[in-house]
Amino acid sequence: MTFDPGLNVQIIHNPMGFEYGLGIFGPRPEYRRLDAIRQSLSDSRCSGPDPVYAIAMDVGKEEHRDLLKARMLLFGLVTFAAGRLGSEPVRSQGHVHQISRHSGWSPPELYEIWSGRAVVYMQEFAADDPGRCFAVEAEAGDAVVVPPGWAHATLSADPAQAVTFAAWCDREYGFLYDEVRARGGLAWFAVLDAEGRLEWRPNPKYQRRELCVGPAREYGDLGLDSATPIYLQFEKDPSLVQWVSDPGPFKEHWANFVPSRL
Repeated sequence: MTFDPGLNVQIIHNPMGFEYGLGIFGPRPEYRRLDAIRQSLSDSRCSGPDPVYAIAMDVGKEEHRDLLKARMLLFGLVTFAAGRLGSEPVRSQGHVHQISRHSGWSPPELYEIWSGRAVVYMQEFAADDPGRCFAVEAEAGDAVVVPPGWAHATLSADPAQAVTFAAWCDREYGFLYDEVRARGGLAWFAVLDAEGRLEWRPNPKYQRRELCVGPAREYGDLGLDSATPIYLQFEKDPSLVQWVSDPGPFKEHWANFVPSRL
């Protein structure tokens, strides 16, 4: 891992997961099997790595345990297997976050790529009309924000590499899949060409909307510092990421939010 996230965590690949260093807490990873995500793929009968990815929710420094709970924040880690799912890249399932009881919002999420190259795909609505659609390209060290209520998924941009990323989440996180699965996935599918490059194809079960593809941007408008890893920003000043669990003060900001550099 060339990027230093500021946490004493090592990525392991056989089996997939994480090794926590001194002073770090974290759970054993949960594994997402290929059969569990088939309903989100363009070819539900495809072959590919199994398990597809490992996820560890609630990781952090021991000294921050109580603070994280008090602020309703949670730091999660995900690592993908290398390879492909039929013609598609390795990817997470398309989902929306359930409404948090303490905030009344379907919370936003702040991603940070730790290794490999990734794309965070997102659309405004998990409905027949998906609204605005973005594919945000990101490399190690890049951050990507998913606004409240948007349907989204993360995918590998290079089948030869494993991808690992972190995310700040609401502690009352929950993943809702039904609307996306009912339409056989999100509004745009990423597929790999013969050279392993991504191409985008519309899902005919949605109203056709333009897809904006662009690189990750800086989020100074949300108070973030692009030069500092997102966990260390919390450590320096927990209020800098408080909008993840309390998005209400940014209500007007979210209405026309643009997640990428166009």
